Amino acid sequence: MVTTVNLPEELHERLKRLTEHQHRSMNATIVVALEEYVSAHTRRAKVRGLARDIAERDAELLRRLAE
Repeated sequence: MVTTVNLPEELHERLKRLTEHQHRSMNATIVVALEEYVSAHTRRAKVRGLARDIAERDAELLRRLAE
């Protein structure tokens, strides 16, 4: 799949320097960065869901502890 991304010039230059230093293509670096970003947000969503489930399940206990 092909997707075009317009980067600010400064970010593009920083990315270019990083990829040269790592001997990796810009595409590979962007894919790795996006995978990490999506994984982090997926984990956060799971943690928020678990916290919400616990808060709902133990609402009475949490209310009593807060007193």
